[in-house]
Amino acid sequence: MDINLTPLIASFSFIFLAELGDKTQLCTLMLSSKSSAPSVFLGAMAAFFLVDGVSASLGGELLGLLPNNIISLMAGIIFMVFGLISLIRRCSGEETSFDVKASFFKAFSLIALMELGDKTQIASILLAAQFGDPVMVLAGVMLAFSLLTGMAVVLGHKVLRLLPEKYLKVAASLAFIIVGLLLSLGQM
Repeated sequence: MDINLTPLIASFSFIFLAELGDKTQLCTLMLSSKSSAPSVFLGAMAAFFLVDGVSASLGGELLGLLPNNIISLMAGIIFMVFGLISLIRRCSGEETSFDVKASFFKAFSLIALMELGDKTQIASILLAAQFGDPVMVLAGVMLAFSLLTGMAVVLGHKVLRLLPEKYLKVAASLAFIIVGLLLSLGQM
């Protein structure tokens, strides 16, 4: 049996380069700096699999159903809410550690919203259409996301140990609010 690895290699290469330093990687980094690293990784990967898996399977029909400006606004509002909640908890002295389920859901919901209509979702659709092999394209896409998400989670988890926690919480909260504003205004 002869397996064509071209769709896998092309998808991996394109997604890896396109996603490097993207807002979803920044989000994963911030989430893992104050949440359970394994649950953030699994939540992000589940979101990538859902959004990009469905995209690779269904093709361009999916994008026509999703208005990008509404998705960006929703993602932005969710980012700002999470940022404000983190700031309020920080200022009130409440416990800010998140349990595994909350970390998973937070990562899943934020990454899924940010990935809808993103360049990598569009690339998944186009690559699947070009190669006619959605399974190999999805394998390449998920391999790239696994590597990038793993790097962001490890880096975010290590940042927590290097920086004073109070500064990290304020910085992460402000970063969520700023990214939320940029998403809401359509600047990201």
